[in-house]
Amino acid sequence: EESLPASAVISADRLASSVKQIMEEAVTKKFVHEDSSHIIALCTAIEACLGHLLKRRAAGFLRSDKIAALFTKVGKVYDTAGEVCRKVQEQLQQRQGSSTTSRPPQPLSAQAIKHIWVRTALFEKVLDKIVQYIVDNSSKYYEREALMHDSVFGPILAALLVGPCALEYTKLKTSDHLWTDPSANELVQRHRIHGAHRSQDTTAGRRPALGIRKRQSSGSMSEDRFAASAREYVESLHQNSRTHLLYGKNNVLVQPKKEMEVLRGYLSLHQAGDNLTLKWTPNQLINGTLGDCDLEKSIYWDYALTVPLRQIVCIHCHQRPDCGGTLVLVSQDGIQRPPLHFPPGGHLLAFLSCLETGLLPRGQLEPPLWSQKGKGKVFPKLRKRSSAARLIDQDRNGEEQTAADYVFRIVYPGYRYDAMTFFSISIPLKMLCQNMKRQIVSRAFYGWLAYCRHLSTVRTHLSALVNHNIVPPDRPCEASGGLSKEVWSKYQKDCKNYKELELLRLVYYGGVQHDIRKEVWPFLLGHYKFGMGKKDMGQISERYQQVMREWKACEVIVKQREKEMQSAIFAKLSSGSSIDSHVLRLVHRDSTLSNEPDPGSQETPSGEDSTPTMTTLVPPAALPPEERPLVEFDSPDSGLPSSRNYSVTSAHSQILSSIDDGQSTEEEGGAGRRAGPQVCWGQCFFEQIELLDTVALNLHRIDKDVQRCDRNYYYFTTANLEKLRNIMCSYVWEHLEMGYVQGMCDLLAPLMVILDDECLAYSCFTQLMKRMSQNFPNGGAMDTHFANMRSLIQILDSELFELMQQNGDYTHFYFCYRWFLLDFKRELLYEDVFAVWEVIWVAPRISSQHFVLFLALALVTVYRDIIMDNNMDFTDIIKFFNEMAERHDVQHILKIARELVHKVQSLMDNK
Repeated sequence: EESLPASAVISADRLASSVKQIMEEAVTKKFVHEDSSHIIALCTAIEACLGHLLKRRAAGFLRSDKIAALFTKVGKVYDTAGEVCRKVQEQLQQRQGSSTTSRPPQPLSAQAIKHIWVRTALFEKVLDKIVQYIVDNSSKYYEREALMHDSVFGPILAALLVGPCALEYTKLKTSDHLWTDPSANELVQRHRIHGAHRSQDTTAGRRPALGIRKRQSSGSMSEDRFAASAREYVESLHQNSRTHLLYGKNNVLVQPKKEMEVLRGYLSLHQAGDNLTLKWTPNQLINGTLGDCDLEKSIYWDYALTVPLRQIVCIHCHQRPDCGGTLVLVSQDGIQRPPLHFPPGGHLLAFLSCLETGLLPRGQLEPPLWSQKGKGKVFPKLRKRSSAARLIDQDRNGEEQTAADYVFRIVYPGYRYDAMTFFSISIPLKMLCQNMKRQIVSRAFYGWLAYCRHLSTVRTHLSALVNHNIVPPDRPCEASGGLSKEVWSKYQKDCKNYKELELLRLVYYGGVQHDIRKEVWPFLLGHYKFGMGKKDMGQISERYQQVMREWKACEVIVKQREKEMQSAIFAKLSSGSSIDSHVLRLVHRDSTLSNEPDPGSQETPSGEDSTPTMTTLVPPAALPPEERPLVEFDSPDSGLPSSRNYSVTSAHSQILSSIDDGQSTEEEGGAGRRAGPQVCWGQCFFEQIELLDTVALNLHRIDKDVQRCDRNYYYFTTANLEKLRNIMCSYVWEHLEMGYVQGMCDLLAPLMVILDDECLAYSCFTQLMKRMSQNFPNGGAMDTHFANMRSLIQILDSELFELMQQNGDYTHFYFCYRWFLLDFKRELLYEDVFAVWEVIWVAPRISSQHFVLFLALALVTVYRDIIMDNNMDFTDIIKFFNEMAERHDVQHILKIARELVHKVQSLMDNK
C-alpha cells in the first residue's frame, strides 16, 4: 500500500465498499435495480481504478472517454470485451434513433450513459473476466505504478467483481418500491452493525490534522480493509484458477501483542504467478460470526497477517522440544513479524519445504534444505556453537549435537550480478554518507516547508472564524454541569460572586438548567445587561405597547379598505362599468394571498365581518365625516421609529393639513395657490397607499405562517398563537423595509415557549434578529456561510470534500441552507433547540462568532462514514438529513462542535 498513491488506495477502498453494499442489497431484497445508487457508486469506483495511470496509447491520444478507449482496445484482442463493445454501440444507436432495427429509442438516463461501458459489462456478467484479462496483461495498458499493475491489488480487485457479476438486475419498478435507495434510518442501522468499531466518539479525533493520511503497517489487515467481510477474505484463502494454495495448516499460534494471549489461526502460503504471499487468519474470523460482539470481531481483523514474500529477506527458525517450532519473518527494513508457533509433528519443516519449492526457479533458500531419500526434506546439519572444550561433544549415542536454531535467507540468484556490479563501483564511503545526509535533510526541509505553507493557508481561510484567545473548561466537571439554579441564585444575590465571562463559560460547556431559562435568556440575548438593576429592567418593555397601538390602528384601516374595495368592485361589475387597472392589480394580489380561509383572523373594532376585503382609493381625509374610519391618530411627532420608510401617522396628518389649510396658503399667483395643496396632497396620498399595500401584504403572510407554526406543540393554543401574531406584527411594523419572511415565526416560537411573556419575547426576538436578519434574502450572510463551510471541510476533511466534488460537486453546501436560516430549529426537538441556541448565543464571547458553522460541520462529521460508505450525492444527502430531522444526539453534536472549534484555535496558535 505504501508504494501506491493515496488516490489509488481510496478508489480501491470505495470499490470494495460498493461491492459490499450491492451484495447486502441483493441478500435483503433478492434483487438489485439497475438504477440503484450502489450501482452508480460501483461503476464510478471501477472507472477510477481502471483509469489510474493508464498509458496514453491505451487511453487514446485524442479521446476524452478513457474507459471507452480501453474497452475498445481490449475488445480487439479479447472476444468477451469485443461483444460488450458491440452491445454498447447498439444501445447508443438505439438511443439516437439511428439504428436499422425497428426498436424504439431507449430512455437511458444520464448516469447510464456516463457509465455505459462498465454497466453493460456488469449486467452481461462478464465484467470480472474483462478486468481479470486487463490485470493479466496490465503491462500493455498501464504504467508500472498503476493500481491495476500492482501484483496484490490488481488480482484482488478483479476477484471482488465475481460476486456482483453473479447477481440478477432488474429495470422494473416494483409496486412497493423496494428497489429505491434505503431510508436514513436503515443507513444508520447498517452503519451501527457493520461499523461499530469506528465509534462516533472518536470520529473527530481519529483523522490527523491538515488532511494528512496515516499509512497503516503493511503487515496488518488494515491494508486489506477493502476486503470488507470475513466471507470474502476467507474465500481468498482457497484454491482457485488464479491463485494456487501451496500450504495450509490450522492451529498455528500467534501472539499479536505482548500483553495479549496467544491466538490460534490458519496459516497459508499462496502463489500467484511469480509472487508468493503468506497469510495468517485468526480462527475467530474463519469461524464466521461472533454473535453481537461486532467490536470484538473488528479487533481480530487488525491481528490478521498478509505478508508478500518479496519483502522478506530472512527467516529465523527455532526448534523447541515442547512445540513444533517457531518461525520469525524479517523484512528488508528490519521489521519482525509476530512469531509463528507450529504445532508438533514436523509442520515447520513441511512449511519450509513448500516455501522452497514455491520460490523456484527464480528464488531459493540459503542454505537450502537437504533432500533425504524416502523421507523428503530435512534441516541442514549445523554444529551447535559452544565453548572450545565442547566444540565437538559426543552424546551417549556418539552423535554430534546439531544446532536447534536456523537462519535462512531468501535470495534471487538472477539478481546477483546486478548487485555485485553495483557494489564493485568505487564510491567513497564519505561521499555516499554525505549524499544520504543531504537527501534526508532535504526531505525534512521540504516536508517542513509544505507544512508551513499549508498552515499559512489554514490561517488565511480560518483565522477569522474563531477567537484567538482559547477559553478551555478549566474545571471540566463544573463546566459540564452548566449554569445551575444555585449558581444563578448566588449571582442574583450579589453580582460580584461570578463574573459575566465565567457565567457564559458555564453556559457554553453545559447549557442552562431548564428551571432558570426564563430568567437567563433575556441576559444571553442582550435584552438585559449583566449587573442591571430591577428598576432598569422594567423600563425596557414600555415600548411594546406603543408599537402595538400603531400597527393595530393601521390594520383597522387596511381591513376597512379591503372591504370597501371589494364592495366597489362588485358595484362596478353589476353596473357593467370598467374597472381601474390599479384596482385590478390589487384584486389579483390579494386574491393570490387570500386563496385560503383564515381561521385565526379577528373581528374589526366596528364589528364588521373579518373576511379580508379591499377599500376604495379614496383617502380617509377626503371622505365625509360620517364615513371616516373611527381611528384616533397620534401627532406627527408621536415617536414612531425614524428608520421606517413610511409613516401612516405623519402621512395622514399631512393630508389633513393640506386639505384644511389649502385655501389660506399664500403663493405667488392664483395658479400657484391652487397647485401647492394638490401636489402635497397627491404625494402624501400615494405614500399612504403604498404603505397600506405593504402592511396588507405582510399581514397576509404573517397570518398564514402563524396558523402553521408548530401546530402540534402543546404550547401553541389559540390564545398563544394570537400572542405570537402580535409580536410578529409588531416587529414587522418596525422593520417594514425588510417585511415578513417565511421562517421568522420559527425563530420566535421557542422564545415564546420559554419566556411566555409578550413584551419580553418581543424584545428578545428583536435582539435575536439583529444577527439572524442577515441570513434572510435581503442580507448577505448566507453566501458567507457557504464559503466558510467550503474552507472548513476542505481543510479539516479533505477526503469528504473530494467525495462531494466527485458526486456532482455539491461543495456549494446548499443542503445547509435551512440549518443556517433557522439556527437548526427544524433539525432538532424543542428541548434540544433550547440547548443548542444557548451555546450559539454565548459562543461569540467564548470561542467563535461563527459557531453555527462548526455545528453544521459537526452534524456532517457525525455521519461522515455513512455519507462516504454510501457515496452520497446532493440529492442523497438532502434526503438523508431531512429524514434524520429531530433524531440527532444533540449533546454529542455539541461536543464535536466545541472540539472542532478548539482544533482550529490550536492551528491558529501553533506558530
